[in-house]
Amino acid sequence: MRVATWNVNSIRTRQQIVTEWLQQHRVDVLCLQETKVQDSQFPRSPFEDLGYNVYISGQKSYNGVAIFSLNPLTEVSSDFSTIVGGNVAADFDEQKRVISGVVDGVRIVNLYVPNGSAIASEKYEYKLSWLKMLRQYLQTLQEKESQICVCGDFNIALSDRDIYTAKGRERHIMSSPLEREALNKVLELGFKDAFRKFTTEPGHYSWWDYRAAGFTRNRGWRIDHHYLTPQLYQQATKCWIDIEPRKLEKPSDHAPVIVEF
Repeated sequence: MRVATWNVNSIRTRQQIVTEWLQQHRVDVLCLQETKVQDSQFPRSPFEDLGYNVYISGQKSYNGVAIFSLNPLTEVSSDFSTIVGGNVAADFDEQKRVISGVVDGVRIVNLYVPNGSAIASEKYEYKLSWLKMLRQYLQTLQEKESQICVCGDFNIALSDRDIYTAKGRERHIMSSPLEREALNKVLELGFKDAFRKFTTEPGHYSWWDYRAAGFTRNRGWRIDHHYLTPQLYQQATKCWIDIEPRKLEKPSDHAPVIVEF
């Protein structure tokens, strides 16, 4: 099975790029973030015409997640509350940042983790709280499922080798100590980074700022991840970043990341 994650930064803007990519790379599952469109306006038909089942959870202009799957998903949910329950989880469900389903015995969890804006800001505190809720959500899923692939835009570079330069990183959003600590607490549930199973050296990134020629200068960050439960991690045979779509005209600022198991 091949599962790809890709922050497309507006599916309507990037519809042709994604369609052409799927024609070239017929992955079994594609998880999208930042679709930025209400469900009623999501361009479903181009992807359904390619044979994909389309599952969406969106909102106008912001956030939004989707899963395309060649085989139908079961147990689909698009919030924390369905799994965790309670009013606290519901507060986090107002923003459309999570969608999940089961295919061929594997639970796919597609996430768009909040960016956090700036350290010590209100949005930063929200990000840390959101990650705590994510830990509870995944821990609940693990009580009944052993094969889980958690993927998406995490908006966190977990180590210094995931950033083109670590200078000042402790004061930078997406690499601050508290963000890394919060994500590591999630991973302590037993999840492992699929990309680092196969590639240990620095210099590999999945996001480049549009500004200051970030891509051409390779001033990137690796913030898009696949985290796997132990059984699935052992079965993983490959994980890579496809930078080719980032070279196109009017691309997303992110590149797809694909895992094979």
